[in-house]
Amino acid sequence: MKQIVQKTYATTPEVIERRWWVVDAKGMTLGRVASKVAPLLRGTNKTYFTPHLDTGDYVIIVNADKIHVTGKRMDQKIYYRHSGFPGGLKSMTLREMMDKFPTRALRLSIKGMLPKGPLGRRMFKKLKIYAGAEHPHQAQQPQILEL
Repeated sequence: MKQIVQKTYATTPEVIERRWWVVDAKGMTLGRVASKVAPLLRGTNKTYFTPHLDTGDYVIIVNADKIHVTGKRMDQKIYYRHSGFPGGLKSMTLREMMDKFPTRALRLSIKGMLPKGPLGRRMFKKLKIYAGAEHPHQAQQPQILEL
């Protein structure tokens, strides 16, 4: 009986084609934007996706300060950070964060959806978030992505 050997395709870094996308977050929900952008950064929407390679695209998010959330999340959602020193726990509500740092809430929600470790950090560097409608990436000719 003749053995049939089936070859498995393995993506190489030379094959990966990166595109630039612009997402307008004006009037959109925080979690929905994050859950649509994270797969683009990771590259799971591509046919040659490989878990151990960064196959994702670049994503530019504009109008991040005009994003909204549902329910009482603006006052009830609390973000914590710790300085590493005793008594160094700091907390901030979503409303305070959107006032002081309009892009940080969106940045943290997308970062939480990416893999942890060196690969996830490399994917996260392809995310560009801007509070206003302008961005300095016109030279890359980004395409508008409707979510």
